[in-house]
Amino acid sequence: MRMIMKNKEQEQLVVCTDSAVRSLVDDRYFDILCHRHRAGESMPSTEKLKLIVEKVRQIVFPGYFGEINLKSETLPYYMGVLVDEVYQLIAEQIFSGLCFVCINESDRDLVGKRVKAEIIASEFVNGLAELRRMLLTDVNATYLGDPAANSLGEVIFCYPAIRAISGYRIAHSLYTLGVPLIPRIITEMAHSETGIDINPEAIIGEFFTIDHGTGVVIGSTSIIGKNVKLFQGVTLGAKSFPLDDNGNPVKGIARHPIVEDNVIIYSNATILGRITIGHDSVIGGNIWVTNDLPPNSRVVQNRNRNADFFNGGGI
Repeated sequence: MRMIMKNKEQEQLVVCTDSAVRSLVDDRYFDILCHRHRAGESMPSTEKLKLIVEKVRQIVFPGYFGEINLKSETLPYYMGVLVDEVYQLIAEQIFSGLCFVCINESDRDLVGKRVKAEIIASEFVNGLAELRRMLLTDVNATYLGDPAANSLGEVIFCYPAIRAISGYRIAHSLYTLGVPLIPRIITEMAHSETGIDINPEAIIGEFFTIDHGTGVVIGSTSIIGKNVKLFQGVTLGAKSFPLDDNGNPVKGIARHPIVEDNVIIYSNATILGRITIGHDSVIGGNIWVTNDLPPNSRVVQNRNRNADFFNGGGI
């Protein structure tokens, strides 16, 4: 009797498994959620991208990360090894990104994609010196803008803003070179690590800093000038999404703020839409801004929790 019950249970299990498989390969969902891998193509690897970011940080901040030897006679050797490793790793990931976004089944020019990936990888490593220069300005801005920072080394080691900004600048460099998908993966890794969400398409000038940082959001079409400082919880977002004839959001339009040079935006301020915040302005905490502000503006919250606007005044 027990053997019969066991057989019945096994039959029921097989039926249940078959039903689950049939529902999971339903064409209505399979074509949308499944990436159809083609022979010869590699998939992007988050683990390898993490390694690339760490190696770039070793190059940009030598002596702070990794085990690079700073002796003058051996530094060129160690730097050369690191640059070569980054080139090899990033070329493969760029190739994976180029393959991933290709939706044309007839496009099988893998040799051409690999050559393109190697050219872009070469341009990326040749831009590492400029990347270092930009990040040095961000480190200086962070150090000079925070009385609690005791040294540049403390800022590099400890501050989540530098990890997020360095991730953004690496990703933005790849984005400007025409690399798909990979830049977004890199900035989302930094987002997960720090709570700071910077889209790689955003344009951010030098001497940029984020104090504390948790909850900061910078949208894809945002433009930020030089010497801009944000505090935690600041959002540079979109106010609305125009829809096409089918009711879907229209993509590729400028919908995030322009923040000009020398602006400070305090914690939990929300700046929405394609508006311009004029240079040398200060926006207080917990403020919503949805209209253009002229240069030298001051926006603060009054006792009734409404925004007061001052042009050229002080806080």
